Amino acid sequence: MNIENKLSASVMEAIKALYGQDVPEKMVQLQKTRAEFEGNLTLVVFPFLKLSRKSPEATAQEIGEWLKANIAEVADFNVVKGFLNLIISQTAWLDLLNTIDADPHYGEKAATDDSPLVMIEYSSPNTNKPLHLGHVRNNLLGWSLAQIMAANGNKVVKTNIVNDRGIHICKSMLAWLKWGNGETPESSGKKGDHLIGDYYVLFDKHYREEVKELMAQGMDEEKAKAEAPLIKEAHEMLVKWEQNDPEVRALWEKMNNWVYAGFDETYKKLGVSFDKIYYESQTYLKGKAKVEEGLSKGLFERHEDNSVWADLTNEGLDKKLLLRSDGTSVYMTQDIGTAEMRFNDYPIDKMIYVVGNEQNYHFQVLSILLDRLGFKWGKELVHFSYGMVELPNGKMKSREGTVVDADDLMQLMVDDALKTSIELGKFADMSEEERNEIANIVGMGALKYFILKVDARKNMLFNPEESIDFNGNTGPFIQYTHARIRSILRKAATPDPSIRRGEGEALGVPLLMEGLGVAPKEIELIQKMSEYGAAVEQAGKDYSPSGIANYCYELTKVFNQFYHDYSILNEPDEQKKQVRLILARNVAKIIKNGMALLGIEVPERM
Repeated sequence: MNIENKLSASVMEAIKALYGQDVPEKMVQLQKTRAEFEGNLTLVVFPFLKLSRKSPEATAQEIGEWLKANIAEVADFNVVKGFLNLIISQTAWLDLLNTIDADPHYGEKAATDDSPLVMIEYSSPNTNKPLHLGHVRNNLLGWSLAQIMAANGNKVVKTNIVNDRGIHICKSMLAWLKWGNGETPESSGKKGDHLIGDYYVLFDKHYREEVKELMAQGMDEEKAKAEAPLIKEAHEMLVKWEQNDPEVRALWEKMNNWVYAGFDETYKKLGVSFDKIYYESQTYLKGKAKVEEGLSKGLFERHEDNSVWADLTNEGLDKKLLLRSDGTSVYMTQDIGTAEMRFNDYPIDKMIYVVGNEQNYHFQVLSILLDRLGFKWGKELVHFSYGMVELPNGKMKSREGTVVDADDLMQLMVDDALKTSIELGKFADMSEEERNEIANIVGMGALKYFILKVDARKNMLFNPEESIDFNGNTGPFIQYTHARIRSILRKAATPDPSIRRGEGEALGVPLLMEGLGVAPKEIELIQKMSEYGAAVEQAGKDYSPSGIANYCYELTKVFNQFYHDYSILNEPDEQKKQVRLILARNVAKIIKNGMALLGIEVPERM
């Protein structure tokens, strides 16, 4: 239990003892004492005035006196109007530092057999093109959210649904058949997803030429788009695929496998993975069957043209198409099928979909439909909705001129990190291999942190140059602070410092030295470290990686201020030096653990 939690419980005891009333924990408002007043934590006493029937000052004085007399952690207090400023004892701060030091994953909770199972879906790519900047934000958010939910004691399953069927896939297949001349990733030297993406673009180029030609012959645009020979051939191929035509299916499998190999490279570079991958080619028929089952139970309705609809007007929405008149499924049907497969595979307690905010309505409807169909988590499903991410114009040319390719972006970030680090003289004493390794860690850290520090719900502008800065609210600034601390610890004469107070007490746990004190900036650092658990818990409640990013930045700033004001290695007092080494060691630990929740590595040196 940290100091704030203990004090909160103690204030509730004080109210009961002084005024004979039980109060809920939410009435106890503790906050950091403002810099201009003496104290560490401040209690707001206004909520208790009805119980005390006294002035704010008198109430604060009474509570302060009770806490000082009864709670060892409270060394003293002062009252400013309706605010009780509590001064926490030196012993309490050192006890807290010992607690933090003893736990390698302080502030995080491990899952148990009884923990709820949370499934998180992210990525959801199409197999007709490479991953792009939007996918980067999606994957980073999904991966980080999975780490945060696990750090809150949940069992987590990371899942992906691959859109591997439909007309868009057939477009790439047809273009490859017509103009590919048997080209493969091996023969071209291209990643498979890039190769297939090039044929998707090629299809579109020829298709637009056909439409333009038909319009020149007098056909209106809408009809020309439907009558163009290429689109008709693509539709014929889709029908053959639906009918399990062996040649079409063999080509589809071959080209999809090229794409999956390419995706795997990108995922590895991005540092994300999945526990289970689902494919729409396997789930859409399940969805159709589930809709038919719902129809037989009177949950849905069939119209005269044979299409199937869900009437959501009672929920304040409209009617939603589930099966077209020709019996083919829509995205909603596929999502229902995927949900059933997942529910059969795992005992899901909570389902989180990481999908852009343009799909807000889709998931509002899906939640209602899954609830109707009897999925226990349907009503409570979470759509982790995020905004668009863009680059400043002219910052980077994409392969197609419109979409920023994920592989190109990641390579740019690593190249920029290498260039910037060399210019700043940070790699002077390193081998080329170590330079490249650290440039990769720093470049990817810069990319991930810049994207994750922003509230996911907001649209954002990703600026590669700003993200590589070694100062300010950036990944490299935090990484560099970690590397600096590790360097200090390597130089320290005592590599594994601990605070001890005598023999035989709690073996293996660092204990207090008699008469040892801590300075104000040291207390501020201990207090900030102790907030890590609350930051993790809040990030889990809010589904907010940005909360962890901002905590790591705040901790880094507090450490750098401490390091500016106090010497560590040159401190002549050996006891003070030991305390500061322990402080530094634990800041590095929490930075490393916190950044890991964002999927970011921190180097030992840079």
